[in-house]
Amino acid sequence: MEHINQYASIISFIPVIVPLLIGMGLLLFPTAIKSLRRMWAFPSISLYSIVMIFSIKLSIEQINRSSIYQYVWSWTFNNDFSLEFGYLIDPLTSIMSMLITTVAIMVLIYSDNYMSHDQGYLRFFAYMSFFNTSMFGLVTSSNLIQIYIFWELVGMCSYLLIGFWFTRPIVANACQKAFVTNRVGDFGLFLGILGLYWITGSFEFWDLFEIFNKVIYNSEVHFLFGILCTFFLFSGAVAKSAQFPLHVWLPDAMEGPTPISALIHAATMVAAGIFLVARLFPLFIVIPYIMNLISLIGIITVLLGATLALSQKDIKRSLAYSTISQLGYMVLALGMGSYRAALFHLITHAYSKALLFLGSGSVIHSMEAIVGYSPDKSQNMVFMGGLTKHVPITKTAFFLGTLSICGIPPFACFWSKDEILNDSWLYSPIFGIIAFSTAGLTTFYMFRIYLLTFEGHLNVHFKNYSGKKSSSLYSISLWGKKGLKKKLLTLLTMNNNERLSSFYKKTYLIDGNVRKRVRSFISIHFFDNKKTSSYPHESDNTMLFPLLILILFSLFIGFIGIPFNQEVIDLDILSKWLIPSTNLLHPKLNNFFDWPEFVTNATFSVSIAYFGIVIASFLYKPVYSSLQNFDLINFFEKGGSKKIIWYKIMNVIYNWSYNRGYIDAFYVTYLIKSIRGLAELVHFFDRRLIDGILNGFGVISFFVGEGIRYVGGGRISSYLFLYLFYVSIFFVICYFIINKI
Repeated sequence: MEHINQYASIISFIPVIVPLLIGMGLLLFPTAIKSLRRMWAFPSISLYSIVMIFSIKLSIEQINRSSIYQYVWSWTFNNDFSLEFGYLIDPLTSIMSMLITTVAIMVLIYSDNYMSHDQGYLRFFAYMSFFNTSMFGLVTSSNLIQIYIFWELVGMCSYLLIGFWFTRPIVANACQKAFVTNRVGDFGLFLGILGLYWITGSFEFWDLFEIFNKVIYNSEVHFLFGILCTFFLFSGAVAKSAQFPLHVWLPDAMEGPTPISALIHAATMVAAGIFLVARLFPLFIVIPYIMNLISLIGIITVLLGATLALSQKDIKRSLAYSTISQLGYMVLALGMGSYRAALFHLITHAYSKALLFLGSGSVIHSMEAIVGYSPDKSQNMVFMGGLTKHVPITKTAFFLGTLSICGIPPFACFWSKDEILNDSWLYSPIFGIIAFSTAGLTTFYMFRIYLLTFEGHLNVHFKNYSGKKSSSLYSISLWGKKGLKKKLLTLLTMNNNERLSSFYKKTYLIDGNVRKRVRSFISIHFFDNKKTSSYPHESDNTMLFPLLILILFSLFIGFIGIPFNQEVIDLDILSKWLIPSTNLLHPKLNNFFDWPEFVTNATFSVSIAYFGIVIASFLYKPVYSSLQNFDLINFFEKGGSKKIIWYKIMNVIYNWSYNRGYIDAFYVTYLIKSIRGLAELVHFFDRRLIDGILNGFGVISFFVGEGIRYVGGGRISSYLFLYLFYVSIFFVICYFIINKI
């Protein structure tokens, strides 16, 4: 095993072979490489399988021996300054390595079929391999400079993959938005790294932790400066993990291919921010103000993501807001000091969310059989419904993933989320109330997604569909099954200037970021020329296989954090895995695990989750026959003042959710427009004043030169006359001046 540790750096760079070979092949033999493009999926999957095997062995070594291995080599010397590169194998590295490799393999297998008809197939796999390699290099980095290098590479790859179909303007805008938003956090991270080096004189983790803790305890550096440095470090994680207020890029990132969405949300881009906070946890934990800030940002994001997911129509965008909320739980746990709970939820959420995103890709794939390639329809849940009998395997996978995210036992996320909920209640009753309430919201919006997608009747008009006549486009309301009254409804054709009404008399502008353009030119020609089928169909086996494997993970991965006896909690697999870190960071993990108390707390959290399921079923799929003809509008209109008050509350919530909490509009109004206004002012000052002065001198010189050119005639007598004339004038002026004096 020591031999494996020594060559861990080579393991992390194995996947980069594929993009290098693809690039060289396209440069030297473009025709042959393109004709054999499907063959490149096999080496990509094979190489990452090798990395996964070594990651498993490294993880087993961590669990059995609780050891840490670090190897560094000097890269550059300059007097007393030495910059070293290397790799670090510790519990956090092994956990992230397992997570990245297993999810990446499933996504690569899935992508082989999902992207098979795209002419950018080779480019996609090259980007994917480089993306995974960058993330693997990030988690194995041994110092802050190395982390920052791979941090930027991960951001670059995400920009390329989100904008993979860049010929669509909305996609180009989405990848630019992700890039610019992350620049804010990355700049803060860079400042934090420089500040820490000024304090400690080192970039290496162990030196940083030891020296920083020492100078803080001994007050050798100004406490506010230490707070500022750690805040800048945390700002990098805020942007990468889409925490408030830098969360706005993640929902728009859904414009990329679905496999990329699964990879970003499960194991790479957003996981990098959680990894950074966990890696630098010894720095944050010595400054209570920063820990309080981390927990505050986490709880705000938990609630914000859940409320914004309530009324989204795009299935991937709804899952994106779910990811924001779940990442908030992880950040909240880290801010409370629950290091183990945060990493536990990172693991369980990754597999469940990968299952949900790949399942949504299968749904989109089946919808494209009806509507063709039209993202505003194939991803819009208003057009879905009744898919259960057509895509039963996808439906089952999505349902199990939904149960896991909702925290229903015995699925994986139940064990990790319940631990965070209990810790939040002990940390602060207010935080506990918000966290538990958000758990109910999570079940509501997740079952809303499930019911709108798979239950009821198909809501798309298409030819030769076997069954009942398809219902109206808006037969399923965003708030209820019966839909909207005709007198209250303004039908949409998804145009920018038209409006969508809620279930009452007011109408609301459609968000400008809603997918509304069908690309005029894109690399996928298969779907453009494909004849639409008369019914949806199940995906191919290569897309269903990863779903089945991820179902197993979503069912059983949570058991790694469960002690099956009433012994010390460190006897469970995850705690033994984290012993080198938790002995120093989280002493309370050595307490005894109280099963009766756990069951009591779990009963409360699961009851809240089931309450959310009941409410979602009440609105989107009435569970009692007496409710089949229930009309939500009449219920409010005839219910008196109290029900009208409830309607107004729901209306406010709907507006808040549908308009993304008005945060995007705030940024556009007060940041983007202000910056553009300032840029226009500077541009005007530069063009009219600075350039005007210089251009004025140029014009004056031009006219003076032109005047002098006409004076010169080439005759010596004329020159002599002018000379004598000016000399005479000069003497006359001098004479008058002398007489005055």
